[in-house]
Amino acid sequence: MQVLEAYKPFEIQELELKEWRQRPVKNNFFELVLIKQGSGTQCINYNFYDYQEGSLFLLPPLKCHSFQIEQPTRFVFLKFTSDFFHTNSREALNQHEWFKEAAYILSNYNQLPGDVIHNELDRQHIYTLIDLILKENRNYGTGSDALIKSLMTSILEVLLRNIKRSSFFEIKESKGSDERVNRLLSYINEHISEPQLLKVEQLAKTFLLSPTYLSEFFRKKVNMSLREYIIKAKLKLVEIRLLNSDYTLTEIAEELSFTDVSHLSKTFKKYTGLSIRDFKKQGEYQLLKRNSCEV
Repeated sequence: MQVLEAYKPFEIQELELKEWRQRPVKNNFFELVLIKQGSGTQCINYNFYDYQEGSLFLLPPLKCHSFQIEQPTRFVFLKFTSDFFHTNSREALNQHEWFKEAAYILSNYNQLPGDVIHNELDRQHIYTLIDLILKENRNYGTGSDALIKSLMTSILEVLLRNIKRSSFFEIKESKGSDERVNRLLSYINEHISEPQLLKVEQLAKTFLLSPTYLSEFFRKKVNMSLREYIIKAKLKLVEIRLLNSDYTLTEIAEELSFTDVSHLSKTFKKYTGLSIRDFKKQGEYQLLKRNSCEV
């Protein structure tokens, strides 16, 4: 097993394994995993997907994934840690935008198994960026942190546009596929901090549907009301901010359009069963939580 030097605000590992060993889990953002060689099966939430050389996966920061290794496999793990997004430098504005994009990915990507990249040109972009990161890490020196961080933000951008093309995990296959609901969910999550755009009447106008039909259509496809979905989507972002950023409660409430901190706190406890203080003390996602996956 080869482990490349790991350091903040990102961690880089290259491992060659004959059998999978459960790795420590941290409630940061996520890891991008490249299969450089080997084959086997990936498992997330008791769902399975064959992997091979060149496969790219996102691993959530939860103990709900594993791999069945058939042929010795070389993995490259790129972990986006919370320190990557802290707004404590002259890059604060860019850091804020990167944080929002990473939070969007973590709260919305399809956590079923499978390759996260759906465009072959984007796949080649990621291969190239990862190769540059590994080479720079092996020849680590002055300026390496800044360069690696820049390369990883480029990866973030490629991931973001692929996630936005994907289906959302709330949609059940038994309900049938409908591109309209994917577009609707994407729109809601992209505008989650703009409540005026998420009113039923405005959504109906945007998607050329009647308000009544839109509400019924949404409940049928997503298995919850539009209002509940919007609240939970906001609270997932609240969880991410509480565990991975230096945002104050006032800043979180303002950004996600809660009336005030009291409104945020009451809503959070209603849906998670925990006060914000107890949630931070426990340090574990609730609405983003997935069952452990054993293979």
